[in-house]
Amino acid sequence: MADRAQPVSGTPGLVAAFGVAAVILGTLLTVALRAEGGAGLFGPADWSALRFTLLQASLSALLSVGLAVPVARALARRRFRGRAALIGLMGAPFILPVIVGVLGLVTVFGRGGWISQILGQFGLPPLSIYGLHGVVLAHVFFNLPLATRLILQGWQEVPGERFRLAAQLGIEGWSMWRLIELPMLMRVVPGALAVVFALCLTSFAVALTLGGGPRATTIELAIYQAFTFDFDLGRAALLSLVQLVLTGVTAWVALRLGSGEGFGAGLDRAIRRWDGQGALRRGLDAGWIGLAALFLLLPLSAVVLAGLAGMIGLPGQVWRSAAISLAVAGASTVLVLIVALPMAIAAARGGRGRGGILARMVELSGLLGLAASPLVIGTGLFILMRPLTDPIAMALPVTALVNALMALPFALRILGPRARDVLAGEGRLGLSLGLTGGRFVRLVLWPRMRPQIGFAAGLTAALSMGDLGVIALFADPDTATLPLQIYRLMGAYRMESAAGAALLLLLLSLALFYIIDRGGRYHAEA
Repeated sequence: MADRAQPVSGTPGLVAAFGVAAVILGTLLTVALRAEGGAGLFGPADWSALRFTLLQASLSALLSVGLAVPVARALARRRFRGRAALIGLMGAPFILPVIVGVLGLVTVFGRGGWISQILGQFGLPPLSIYGLHGVVLAHVFFNLPLATRLILQGWQEVPGERFRLAAQLGIEGWSMWRLIELPMLMRVVPGALAVVFALCLTSFAVALTLGGGPRATTIELAIYQAFTFDFDLGRAALLSLVQLVLTGVTAWVALRLGSGEGFGAGLDRAIRRWDGQGALRRGLDAGWIGLAALFLLLPLSAVVLAGLAGMIGLPGQVWRSAAISLAVAGASTVLVLIVALPMAIAAARGGRGRGGILARMVELSGLLGLAASPLVIGTGLFILMRPLTDPIAMALPVTALVNALMALPFALRILGPRARDVLAGEGRLGLSLGLTGGRFVRLVLWPRMRPQIGFAAGLTAALSMGDLGVIALFADPDTATLPLQIYRLMGAYRMESAAGAALLLLLLSLALFYIIDRGGRYHAEA
């Protein structure tokens, strides 16, 4: 398919890939050159930030994946009413704005939270959510569902014939674990650990809100502090390079560990389990599923219950921040579609020789957003713009650009496979009918890719809507996005207004995702 003529050119995708690489690598080069004039070696605070970053990421990954194994095993073995809805809920924290999740966790686990109030009834001291344990708790909340989905996918990839044969041979309990489940986990768990570890390495909003002091500072937060409080660009640049190396190495490890041979292909029969039928095992599975659901639902319920009262009489700056966030999310979504669709087409052309090399270069440029920190890119853009214009005046365009770059890898993973299928199935017919270039895109590619385009656009809008990252470097009081406004309300101890604003942000993020995703699927087959 890829070696013959195609109805669409890959040149726009190559241009887009070059632009993405130029922005990301250019900002990284800028901070690298600026670091040469910096302080040089790390100070004690920087080493402390590095140690804390590695410690919290390690603990978060181990706890998230360690707890996900029994939860995924229970979901794989049991069928019950609401199972599909619960598994679907596992995807919600991925698009949940971080600041909303943090506020929900504070409402449940904070000093004045629900659990502390219950403990107070028994004369016990309240809980404290700030510090290392608070950061780890928040990361487990956000990453336990992701780890569960990854491991559950591993169970679902085991051919149903394996379980049928095991039932016929009377294999269950320890033997089932040793022969089927443990080999699958040895293949899936290392990759899940690396993915969660990489996500926790770049933690900013969680550490900013729950860090609780200098001893609980991540590298991302140290970059922010060096930039905003000390205006030490050299130190910020050096920290940015360390962050890039850590995230790049971890992303590479995640990709390496995420591959491996499975159990082979089956007959695609529905998986049925005959093991784990005893009352004790049923009870343990039900317990793990119930605890996981409770852990996910309690903070979300807290946000809704606290926000209902707080939404009445929200201050005017909250509504202005909501409008700003909607504008930034819209701009990020448009940028992603303009860049991702041509890049997906260029990568889908593939082939051997020169075409294959160019396709891999396009894919690699799209993955750069996974290795680069948004604060690193923001720092580089600030350094580049500072001699030319006031960076504060460019806060919103820069935020939209960085959000688009961060969402680009996900959009490409959504659009790429479908673009490859369409070109393989419809490319030759399009050429024979004279449908090339824009006509092929408009009449063939766009209608057949509308569900994927809608999903990628909705995901980008939701992620951009809830981002609390680069805007913190540039924002002034008049240009705060809604997540930043919530953080400011929390810092001013206006918790009722913060809860109302958090509920507003949650509703807007979910509504954007649902409307755009639904719009892509509406009449997609017409």
